[in-house]
Amino acid sequence: MARFEVPAGWTVQAYRFALDPTPAQVRAFRSHAGGARFAHNVMLAVVKAVIDQRAAERSYGIVEAELTPLLNWSLAGLRKQWNARKDEVAPWWGDNSKEAYSSGLDALARGLDAWGKSRAGKRAGKPVGFPRFKSARAPRSVRFTTGTIRVETDRHHITLPRIGRIKTHESTRKLARRIDNGTARVLSATLSEDASGRWHVAFQVVVQRAVAVPGHVGAQAPVVGVDVGVKADGLLVVATPDGREVARVAAPKSLTAAQHRLRVLQRRAARQRGRYDSATQTRQQPSNRWRVTQQRIGRTHARAAAIRRDVLHKATTTLAAHHQVIVVETLNAAAMGSAGGSRKRGLNRALADASLAEIRR
Repeated sequence: MARFEVPAGWTVQAYRFALDPTPAQVRAFRSHAGGARFAHNVMLAVVKAVIDQRAAERSYGIVEAELTPLLNWSLAGLRKQWNARKDEVAPWWGDNSKEAYSSGLDALARGLDAWGKSRAGKRAGKPVGFPRFKSARAPRSVRFTTGTIRVETDRHHITLPRIGRIKTHESTRKLARRIDNGTARVLSATLSEDASGRWHVAFQVVVQRAVAVPGHVGAQAPVVGVDVGVKADGLLVVATPDGREVARVAAPKSLTAAQHRLRVLQRRAARQRGRYDSATQTRQQPSNRWRVTQQRIGRTHARAAAIRRDVLHKATTTLAAHHQVIVVETLNAAAMGSAGGSRKRGLNRALADASLAEIRR
């Protein structure tokens, strides 16, 4: 996963498509995502073991020069260590593409690098903690950077290494046209599963785009300020420097609208046999009905997120197309939603439903 230098006049863009895989392909997706998680956890355990060993040796009075050597935390170093161990710890590694394991190791290398720079004061922002082991219940994803990564000419299929040809739920014509014209190049493809269980593929692409201002830019007001909020009629309030309101975007409140259905489903799940038995405080085999209810809860959350995402994309695209300078207030959305318990439950839900930080991003 070497760093790619973007040519002058080209920009990096992502194209995301929903997939319609077969059951066998879904199993392959999960196997690759599981392989990435397994490689991440195995090498994280090795790194932690070396760090703990060095700490123990220091407590014994061993000088720094004689301590157990540190591992190379770069992607190349972790991959070398993984290749030396994979036949022993994962004899099934050949079932998946090598990119699956490289994807997990890349995530670990980035996490270790961020932790090291944060400790040394070389990284801005909040302190970064030491990487954690990934749970089997964590969101599934895997990234491909080499091999056969192709958008098929029929514009309804893609091809990924080892998995093969996959049908897409929607047309890929927007990306296919650019590739055919030579104005786009695919760098990588990331498979991911959302809360509803649907799989998507996101292509990271460098695109050649002429920087030009649309003819209707500035027709309303060349400079505007955007005030964001959580009220139903004021997700975005666009105004000119003299205070004249230009536009107002209503908040979709999709999570609020889904609360009744979520309450019904969550109460139903509480009456069914889940993964954890609170009486014996042990994990157990969940019932099939509990699994179905969890899938319905996930689909409800995914629908609410999709509605919110659609409104934000359309609103921000309209702003960019009609104004030359856009000023957006800076909000620490994470701090606004922290602490407070039940006293702030309604406000925290409204903040999550509005997704204020996503507007500026």
